[in-house]
Amino acid sequence: MQSAIRITTKVLAGNKLEIQLPPGSVGEEVEVFVILPEKPQGGRRKVLELLTEIRSRHVSRSIADIDRELLEERNSWDN
Repeated sequence: MQSAIRITTKVLAGNKLEIQLPPGSVGEEVEVFVILPEKPQGGRRKVLELLTEIRSRHVSRSIADIDRELLEERNSWDN
């Protein structure tokens, strides 16, 4: 029956690994599998994608609508 040992270790300087096996393994040939952690997707996004997402969250308003809302807000300060 084939044995397996799971060892978690850190990558050392120079992208090297150090693994210690149990006694009695000297001279034996072994296979080593390295599974790198998944890196989260996202990171940097394209500017156009970001702008499209922002626009989809906000209702489009015309310049006249914005000017009217600003005027209403300014007028409310006097009351």
